[in-house]
Amino acid sequence: MAAVFNYLIHLAIAAALLAVFFKAYTWMTPYDEVLLIRQGNHAAALSLGGALLGFSLTIASGLLHTPNYQEFFAWAFGAMVVQAIAYAITTRSLKMARDQIEAGNSAFGALLGTISLAIGGINAACIS
Repeated sequence: MAAVFNYLIHLAIAAALLAVFFKAYTWMTPYDEVLLIRQGNHAAALSLGGALLGFSLTIASGLLHTPNYQEFFAWAFGAMVVQAIAYAITTRSLKMARDQIEAGNSAFGALLGTISLAIGGINAACIS
């Protein structure tokens, strides 16, 4: 029973962190990803999907490599900050991210999503 309880606690913390990341990421971007995705914008879907997957890698690594809930939360929260900083640096460097995403440039959305995945992979490795 203790193992099931432990699983449920980790799952709840991970899901909550992913939800917080989703909210923070969509708040931080200068466009409304959810609206754009509802309108069929593939660029927004690729960018947001990559960001969620990248952050999920850090959550998975944190779950595998930390001994308790507090340390897991701390590493995952730190990784969330790194993902946000990476997004800010990337979009400021590329300067035209908003225009490209809103215009539905799938190649640009894939680039942003891939950068998020790369940062997430590096983040995940650093946690281990």
